[in-house]
Amino acid sequence: MGRLMGINISTYSSISPLFLLFHLLSLYPLPCLSAQNESSFIGVTIGTSVSNLLSPTDLVSFLKAQQITHVRLYDADSSLLSSLANTGIKVLVGVPNNELIALGSSTTTASAWVTRHIVPYIPSTEISGIAVGDEVPNSLPSALPVLLPALQSLRNAVLSNNLSIPVSTPLPFSLVQDPFPPSQSFFNNSLTQSFIIPFLGFLSNNSSPLMVNLYPYYAFMQSKGVVPLDNALFKPLPPSLEMVDTNTLLHYTNVYDAMIDAVHFSMKNLNFTGIPVIVTETGWPSYGDHSVEPYATKDNADTYNSNLVKHILEHTGTPSHPEFTSSVYVYELFNEDLRPGPISEANWGLFYGNGTPVYLLHVSGTGGFLANDTTNQTFCVASDEADIKAVQAALDWACGPGRANCSEIQPGESCYNPNDVRSHASYAFNSYYQMQGRGSGSCYFQGAGVVTTTDPSHGSCVFPGSKLLGSTSNTGSNTNQTARNNGSSMFKIRKGEKNYSKQVLSLILSIMMSFSLATSNFWS
Repeated sequence: MGRLMGINISTYSSISPLFLLFHLLSLYPLPCLSAQNESSFIGVTIGTSVSNLLSPTDLVSFLKAQQITHVRLYDADSSLLSSLANTGIKVLVGVPNNELIALGSSTTTASAWVTRHIVPYIPSTEISGIAVGDEVPNSLPSALPVLLPALQSLRNAVLSNNLSIPVSTPLPFSLVQDPFPPSQSFFNNSLTQSFIIPFLGFLSNNSSPLMVNLYPYYAFMQSKGVVPLDNALFKPLPPSLEMVDTNTLLHYTNVYDAMIDAVHFSMKNLNFTGIPVIVTETGWPSYGDHSVEPYATKDNADTYNSNLVKHILEHTGTPSHPEFTSSVYVYELFNEDLRPGPISEANWGLFYGNGTPVYLLHVSGTGGFLANDTTNQTFCVASDEADIKAVQAALDWACGPGRANCSEIQPGESCYNPNDVRSHASYAFNSYYQMQGRGSGSCYFQGAGVVTTTDPSHGSCVFPGSKLLGSTSNTGSNTNQTARNNGSSMFKIRKGEKNYSKQVLSLILSIMMSFSLATSNFWS
């Protein structure tokens, strides 16, 4: 993956918005603006550098259970293509970079590739396109001279078999120069005549999409603070932080739309219009080396991908093309723990290789995509990645103004051991989370909490919401807990290892409640 992006920071920082022009997002998808928008979709990429990867049969069952309807494969895996037959799942089949020279040098080889890897699976397996190579200008520039011949030969082979399958190649967004403001963007001049113009001509003549891998995460990281984090995560922005294209006066409330429009304007500046754009990779890492990638967190990954899904399914397009919403493949389905490179390279997945969620997307009301959001058994625990002081502060809030049931983590009670901050915080966080009906944002705690589908109950310590309880309730407590509360003469907040009597605690809580609005951002 080549996700590098050049940013003209001086241009970006000089923009001052004229006025707020942002349409509030609805809880339900807006009416589609065109036939093109009706066909926009969200899919996932499937990499295979995974320990103990699910078998093809189990993987397909998993895709169906998660209501995933579009996938991108990086090669033509015969077992997986066979297993996808008669499922209705549409497949973008990849051609590895190491096959490009052979395919671009021989039409016979290209024809044989289609005969072997495409024809046998049609029509049972719905092949939606062929992605020839991946970010070739960056990852294998020596093959660039044969990329267009490979595209043409494969397209001719598809047509000779009476098939209607688009053929294209995923480009790196780094080919776009000066991406902001989008209206002044242009493709890399050194490749314009030799590759880009002939390539765009090929796409236009064959009704094929321009495929591009783009990552607001890297745009944010490389901007060194100029691009606001909220802008990269699709979060609402105050007018002063909106991006405004001074040439078109179009307002951009997120980096993703600006990058898409930069691609459109780059094509337009070469006199190509009407070529649809498909985002073949985008995502956010959930973990990395925090000394160099501090924003690679589960919370940010959840926020980006959840908001991306909602944004696409609203069919609002981009500021310059509201009539067309680009389809997108989220990178990626599984954490590829065998990938070399920085720690973050192995942590882009929505799930671990065994199908357990890395985090739960908050995409309720979006048509069922990724059913991991609708599980009935989720818990909130303290994040192992959070600073212990932040965990302690969140624990104090949960047991104080948050009014979580913390009786079970008192000395002598069933969840007192292990007697450490993270363990006690996990119980308190989960009590609050269940009390709030597992609502969106109720497990945030300033980044100290994380949602999990793994029941954190242990021994005699049963967490609220667990199936181990005879019955559960949204209050996050049970009958025994209530009885213990009524009979308890002491209540302890873990802070400096001090015990407070009920009377002292009441005074403390009164003071803390007066500041509850200010402290409520722990969970909002």
